[in-house]
Amino acid sequence: FDGVDIARETPYQRARRGIGYVPQGREIFSRLTVEENLAMGLAYRPGSTKLPPELFELFPVLKQMLHRRGGDLSGGQQQQLAIARALAAGPRLLVLDEPTEGIQPSIIKDIGRVIRMLAETGLPIDGAPRRMAIVLVEQYYDFAEELADRYCVMERGEIVQQGRGANMAAEGARARMSI
Repeated sequence: FDGVDIARETPYQRARRGIGYVPQGREIFSRLTVEENLAMGLAYRPGSTKLPPELFELFPVLKQMLHRRGGDLSGGQQQQLAIARALAAGPRLLVLDEPTEGIQPSIIKDIGRVIRMLAETGLPIDGAPRRMAIVLVEQYYDFAEELADRYCVMERGEIVQQGRGANMAAEGARARMSI
């Protein structure tokens, strides 16, 4: 990342470099409130760092549920919380691992809209957009095809096909995918 091998770095070192990560299965803190979960995304920043209000523009439902425990949210709301937590510190790279897993279709559309906006304009913090790269790991082909600028198909840890997102269908990427 930025010319530095980060393979042996700890998660907090990677976060300090500007990498936000949303794990498969969300892994929010179920006993913490939404607000406390979001604050965890700022853990390496000074204690006085405020949550960016732009997070609530991206995911309005989170503002309504600030004092609710994370474990009391629906799966889709938990996913929005996990993404917002990763965005809280304003990363330059956002890695999303299967963000559609177990999510209802209407929330998938909302998440897709946010990812598209972030890819096109960046994350607006204090009125100034911060550009970011996004790596989306996804098995839901239609979601990936709709969002991809570039794609890679992996089998057993190796890239077996790659190209421009606009060419996924023509290049037969769907046929290479299995669940």
